[in-house]
Amino acid sequence: MSDLCDQNSSSSTDFSVQPHELSNVKKVIAVVSGKGGVGKSLVTSLLAVVMSRKGYHAAVLDADVTGPSIPKVFGVKETPASDGTGLYPSKSKTGIDIMSMNLLLPGDTEPVIWRGPIISGAVKQFWTDVIWTDVDFMFVDMPPGTGDVPLTVFQSIPVDGIIVVTSPQELVSMIVSKAVKMAEIMNVPIIGLVENMSYFKCPDNDKVYKIFGDSHIDEIAQQHNLKVLAKLPIDPAIADACDRGLIEELDAAAWLEPVAQILE
Repeated sequence: MSDLCDQNSSSSTDFSVQPHELSNVKKVIAVVSGKGGVGKSLVTSLLAVVMSRKGYHAAVLDADVTGPSIPKVFGVKETPASDGTGLYPSKSKTGIDIMSMNLLLPGDTEPVIWRGPIISGAVKQFWTDVIWTDVDFMFVDMPPGTGDVPLTVFQSIPVDGIIVVTSPQELVSMIVSKAVKMAEIMNVPIIGLVENMSYFKCPDNDKVYKIFGDSHIDEIAQQHNLKVLAKLPIDPAIADACDRGLIEELDAAAWLEPVAQILE
């Protein structure tokens, strides 16, 4: 048990890796969650869209290798190009750079059946072998939890800050705390929290319903001295845009403008 505790402590060893020599990435923001299904990929995509609309060159590195959804959300199917120097990310309709394992597979339903170290190596290659040209904001869509890939990203890539995505259930507060504490151990700045599926506003009577009960995000934020950056609603238009690959046509500025201002 003591060995396990030792493994769970931070190390002074430098595991950082250099990006491709032709890459130029100004800021790297990782979007994390303690568990799956809370809308982490949605928040990642919307942040890229909002910053792109503000005139910044945005990019998404999909680090969720076994559950990649970024290409589907953006409606991107183009295989990344290569010229022998490196790999170039695919581009969305509005010019957002995207690199995802699903763009390298024969079909988007092909499973990635790899062990942790190989998955972590692939994510690292998305940073070292891909040519990211003049990117202002790179958003890294992380897999849920605190395992191999999050550890690899935090140790290998110069992450400027993380945004933690959660949902209103009380159970999530414990899981969010784990993600926050991992970031603190790894000395990665935490920009704040985003709550997804926070409420539903009925179009018939304009009443607000808390489908998952009362939110606990403000309590969690206070415990860790963090900001609540945004609360996203349950909205059929969001699901429809994701399913149809039209996330860039969704107007999310009202929800995420406070986050965009902090990033700027």
